[in-house]
Amino acid sequence: MGRETKETEENQKTRHKMVVVGPHVSIITLNVNGLNSPIKRHRVAGWIKEQDPTICCLQETHLSPKDKHRLRVKGWRTILQANNEQKKAGVAILISDKVDFKAKQIKKDKEGQYIMIKGTLHQEDITLINIYAPNTGAPKFVKQLLIELKEDINKNTIIVGDLNTPLTPMDRTSRQKINKEIIELNEKLDQMDLIDIYRTLHPKTAGYTFFSSAHGTFSRIDHILGTKANINKYKRVEIISSIFSDHNAIKLEINYKKKAEKGAKMWRLNNTLLNK
Repeated sequence: MGRETKETEENQKTRHKMVVVGPHVSIITLNVNGLNSPIKRHRVAGWIKEQDPTICCLQETHLSPKDKHRLRVKGWRTILQANNEQKKAGVAILISDKVDFKAKQIKKDKEGQYIMIKGTLHQEDITLINIYAPNTGAPKFVKQLLIELKEDINKNTIIVGDLNTPLTPMDRTSRQKINKEIIELNEKLDQMDLIDIYRTLHPKTAGYTFFSSAHGTFSRIDHILGTKANINKYKRVEIISSIFSDHNAIKLEINYKKKAEKGAKMWRLNNTLLNK
């Protein structure tokens, strides 16, 4: 009997947690630059706990399909990955235990360049695409991927990752003009009603996520893209420094409708019983 009471109390606590967290969702994206060192994995896990995102997207994990167990973080049991046999590239999505997430469809690349998940988050539809674009031909790669996933991309889509591409001249300290491939990628984003959320919310701020020691330049090649239709839901986006990678992270905060509060139902007496 005591055990049943304890389980009931824990269930109530979990349900209450979901109700509180419900309307507010945060997504963080970071190129971790390899996770084969146990010390680094420990530091990354600690960083995720400190940032406490609803969803954490990582790129360049350098893990193989056999290494899935290595990316465990307490409090983020749902882990979806796309890995390469040669331990190149690699992307992962971690989802917090605090949220009510249900996956409906998963698409992943055998080369570990992207993973897409479709599902519901607090009863709201969400499509999340995590991309690690290759160093060469990145804008072309991203454009082609958007064309391939066109049928999956809708107003509830959020695309994150290391696109290895500055989308505007403001996104790099050299301020050089963007090339033809980047122009074509921007045209494709525009056609699909996708926006660079950081640039939309910070039109005049030159924030950077990567330092190239070879060129001595800073750039913002990591991005979070969303749809124009949901622009009012994007509450805040910021660049967060990380000391264990050559990239900085980007964190997006989203306000969802308060559908999640349906979890706490009020019991009401059926008045017809009184009449009877």
